[in-house]
Amino acid sequence: MKHQVFNYESRGEPLLTRAAFARRLGVNLLVAILLIGLSLLAGMAGYHYFESMSWIDAFINASMILSGMGPMGPLQTWGGKCFAGWYALYSGLALILVSGLILAPLLHRVMHRFHLDTEEDEEATE
Repeated sequence: MKHQVFNYESRGEPLLTRAAFARRLGVNLLVAILLIGLSLLAGMAGYHYFESMSWIDAFINASMILSGMGPMGPLQTWGGKCFAGWYALYSGLALILVSGLILAPLLHRVMHRFHLDTEEDEEATE
């Protein structure tokens, strides 16, 4: 069995074992956590550079935007405001990507099981 993030079994293949499914889910969770961590570090660096914020203030602002809550206070510089806008747009897309990474194995397993059950029902009626 290949251990790739986006390698899902096709309709004709059997359902993954629970252990293999847990590995798949774990890999996707790890990739999602790494993406969130890198995004948070990039946001912190941007706020630190453009707004001359301390690292703890940069952390809170980056984490608030990354989570969709918005910045903690008004920004002072043109560069900081421009960065915050682009970072907010990126954060919205990152949220969708991370949600997909986490939900994809779960939804695929449900749909794959549904299709296997449907095929077994069709074979039983023939």
